[in-house]
Amino acid sequence: MSSLQLLLRNSRGAGSWFGRSGAGALSGVHSVARRTIIDLSYSTHFMDFNGSSIPSSMKKLVVTKLSPDFRSAVSVQTVAIPTPGDSELLVRNRFVGINASDINYSAGRYDPSMKPPFDAGFEGIGEVVGLGLSASSRYTIGDTVAYFGSGAFAEYTVVPAKVSVPVPAVKPEFLTLLVSGATAYIALKRLGDLAEGETVLVTAAAGGTGQFAVQFAKQAGCHVIGTCSSNEKAGFLKSLGCNRPVNYTTEDLAKTLRKEYPKGINVVYESVGGSILETAVNSLANKGRLIVIGFISGYQTPSGIPPFKGGTLPVKLLQKSASMQGFFLPHFLSDYTEALSSMIQMFAKGKLVCEVDYGELAPGGKFVGLESIYRAMDYMYAGKNLGKVVVEVAPPSVSNSKL
Repeated sequence: MSSLQLLLRNSRGAGSWFGRSGAGALSGVHSVARRTIIDLSYSTHFMDFNGSSIPSSMKKLVVTKLSPDFRSAVSVQTVAIPTPGDSELLVRNRFVGINASDINYSAGRYDPSMKPPFDAGFEGIGEVVGLGLSASSRYTIGDTVAYFGSGAFAEYTVVPAKVSVPVPAVKPEFLTLLVSGATAYIALKRLGDLAEGETVLVTAAAGGTGQFAVQFAKQAGCHVIGTCSSNEKAGFLKSLGCNRPVNYTTEDLAKTLRKEYPKGINVVYESVGGSILETAVNSLANKGRLIVIGFISGYQTPSGIPPFKGGTLPVKLLQKSASMQGFFLPHFLSDYTEALSSMIQMFAKGKLVCEVDYGELAPGGKFVGLESIYRAMDYMYAGKNLGKVVVEVAPPSVSNSKL
């Protein structure tokens, strides 16, 4: 072991998964020789080229034109491996998550000022293979981290250390919590105001975020209805504790809700839009709360918005003293750390299911490699997934036992 490797190992603090506390990595180093080595060459020495076999180039997905058609909007490009700045990490991605909002991003709907080219992908998990000097106060080569930020659809991603989440292992289950889990946790906590005994409707309940909404509502003591598109998914929902799975391909959701829940629904966690949203509005109970976290049924259209008959919406809300609120995760980042900490603890204790869909049953098989992100996106939008869709970017590193 080199003196530098020893120094890096000894610099690791003893904090929690969410960051390590204590003095900086170099606070106790007074040797002029050691300081000179670090100060003059950290950009090289903090890149673990030998241990992790970092190549000279990598592949990444880049949005080259704005379009809701992901295949035409995004291309695979080969570029040089980026070098992390002073407070940044270079992460070799093992897994990346697929989100419905990836298409909104490639269509330029979130930030109209963004012009192509720009990097795609929101979340990844992998190992640290390079880092800047300031970042070394909290991390070292070989650490495993997850992150929520742009540019995840790449073999390597530079991530600010302050937004990285230390995790005990590179398990894709942790990846499911970053966006999908956090959305359900924070939305239901902040906007749902769940009370024991209430009735909660979760649409697309067997999907990436729906699975978490079902579980959090059950934990709050609620009666949960979950919509899905197959009997297999209905079975999965029952395993999560869902009281009434509704397979909308064989049942009429509106009729089922009117017949079985005549008093209405107290809280709706809605992500589909269109006719499903109309049904949800019509099914609200007095003082019901409808949370819109998305409208996936319209994302692939030119406008991005599915048809919605909302002309009488104000009247319907007024008559029931009901509310309808939108939820966009970046607006609730002050709740993010607590949400993630709580979910990781629940998962570690076996109290939270984080279902991952690797695409084994998809045409072409398991999603492996960046190029398979296209198939994974098609698979999710076809409604075939059970749980969170995840792509394995690279196999485990033979040089690091954590992976």
